[in-house]
Amino acid sequence: MSSENNWERDTLNRLAFATLNEQRRTRRWRIFFISLFFIYLFISYITIINPEWLQDPHTTSEKHTALVEINGIIAANADASADNIISGLGKAFKDTNTKAVILRINSPGGSPVQSGYINDEIKRLRKKYPKIPLYAVATDLCASGGYYIAVAADKIYADKATIIGSIGVLMSGFGFVKAMEDLGIERRLLTAGKSKGFLDPFSPTKESDIKHVKVLLGEIHQQFINQVKKGRKKSLEAKGQSHLLDNPELYTGLVWTGEQALELGLIDGLASSRYLAREIIKTKKIKNFTHEDNLFDRFAERIGATMANTISEQFNATTLK
Repeated sequence: MSSENNWERDTLNRLAFATLNEQRRTRRWRIFFISLFFIYLFISYITIINPEWLQDPHTTSEKHTALVEINGIIAANADASADNIISGLGKAFKDTNTKAVILRINSPGGSPVQSGYINDEIKRLRKKYPKIPLYAVATDLCASGGYYIAVAADKIYADKATIIGSIGVLMSGFGFVKAMEDLGIERRLLTAGKSKGFLDPFSPTKESDIKHVKVLLGEIHQQFINQVKKGRKKSLEAKGQSHLLDNPELYTGLVWTGEQALELGLIDGLASSRYLAREIIKTKKIKNFTHEDNLFDRFAERIGATMANTISEQFNATTLK
C-alpha cells in the first residue's frame, strides 16, 4: 500500500509541477506580447508627433553638402541597388538646405540596368533642381557600372591612387564538356525552342550562340560609351579637351589610376569629398543621405527575429518532452 501511495503522490506532484510550468509559460508570453504592444504604440505615437526623428537625428537649418554613398556591387538585391541610391538622392535634393550633392563611389561595378537607372535619375534630378550641382567622388575603386553612374555628375573627382575606368562589358562562365566525357556522364537537355539551352555549360558551344552573345555585349558596350561621351562632353569642352573622348583606348575595359584618369579626361580633378565640401562647395557640414532602414524598420526586424527564435525554442521544447 505504501508503494502505491508513493506512486500516486509522485504522479500528482508531477501533474502539479507541469501545470505550474504551463501557467508560468503562458504568463511570460502574455507579458511579452503586452509589452510589445505598448512599445509599438509608443513608437507610433512619437512618429506621428515627429516623423523626422526616425530618419535623421541631426536636422539643422544651416546650408550643407549632401552625401550619398555607393559601396560594393551594384545589384538589385544589394545595398547599392538603384532603389536605395535613388531614395537617398531624392531626399538629398529635396532638402531645402542642400547646397550641393556629393555621390561618393567605391564600387567595382555590377548590373548595367541598375547603373542605368541611377544615371537616368541623376539627370532627372539635375533638371528638376538646376541650382544644386552634383559631384561624383571616387574613392578606392570606381569601375564599370560605378563609372557609368559617375559620368552623370557635373564633375568627377578622385584620389591620385584611385582605380578608375573599366569601360567595357563582360559575360563569364565555365564549360564542363571535357570533364563530363572523362567521367562518362551523359548530358540530357530537353528544350522547347532550339536556342533555349544556349551557352549551357555542360554542352559544347555553338558558333551561332557565341556570335549572338557578342552582339548583345557589343550593344550594351556602345550604350556605355555613349553615356561616357555624353556625360563628359560638357566638362571637357569647357577645358578645350573634348578631343580626349575620341581616344579608343578609353573604351577597351582597361583601368587607370586617378592621376592617369585626369590626363585622359575621365575625371576633372584630384580631391576628397571633405575637401570638395570645404573648398569648392564652401560648406562646413556634410549631411549623409545614404539610404538605410529607419529605426522602426530595424526594431521591427529585430522583434520579428526574436519572436521567431522564441517560438522556435518553445516549439522544440514542447516536441522534445
